[in-house]
Amino acid sequence: MLNHQDETRAAYDGVVDLYASMFADRLETQPFARNMIATFAELVRATGNVRAADVGCGPGHLTAMLNELGLDAFGLDLSPAMVDHARRAHPALRFDEARMEALPVEDGSLGGVLAHYSMIHTPPAELPALLAEQVRVLAPGGLLMASFFGTDGPEPVRFDHKVATAYSWPAEQFAELLTGAGLVTVSRLLHDPMSERGFLDTHLIARRP
Repeated sequence: MLNHQDETRAAYDGVVDLYASMFADRLETQPFARNMIATFAELVRATGNVRAADVGCGPGHLTAMLNELGLDAFGLDLSPAMVDHARRAHPALRFDEARMEALPVEDGSLGGVLAHYSMIHTPPAELPALLAEQVRVLAPGGLLMASFFGTDGPEPVRFDHKVATAYSWPAEQFAELLTGAGLVTVSRLLHDPMSERGFLDTHLIARRP
C-alpha cells in the first residue's frame, strides 16, 4: 500500500507543467506573502549565515527569489519531476530530491529554512518529526519560515487539496508545535486570500535559540 508521501510525490509528478505555470508568478499578486518572504530573507542575512534551504521547492521559483534577496539558497523536493523542472528553469541553482523527514543537510549548518506550503500534506501526527528535522539543520540563531492554510477552529482540518490530501492548521496550535520543536516564534501574519475554502494564508517565522 502506498503511503501518503508516495501518493503526494506521484500526484505532483503528474502536474508539474500546470503547477509551474500557475505558481511561477503568483507572488506578484500576493503582496503579504511576498513581503513576508522578503522579511525572512532579511532576518536570515542578519544572522551572518546566508545559506538557506527551500524545502518543498516545487518548480524552484521561491528558491530563485531567495537568491535574488541575497541568500545562498538551494531547493529540495520530494517530487523528482519537480526537481527536474526546477533545474531546467534555474540552471545556476542547486536542486535535489529529498524527503522532509531526512534532509541531506549537515547539522546546524543553515541560516534559514523556508517551508512555503510544503508541510500541508503531512498528517498532524507526523508534523513534529518534520519540524525536528528542520530544527536539526538550523544553526543557532537560524530561522524557519512556515506557510500554511490557517483555520479558525481548534484542530487541524483535513481537506481535499487539488493535488493531494492536505491539512489546515490553527495558527496558535502550529506555533505551539514550533515551541515544542525548540523554536521561538518571532513573527506571525494571517490574512484572508479570499479563497474558495475560506482558509487564511498563514505565515510564521521562528528562530532557533
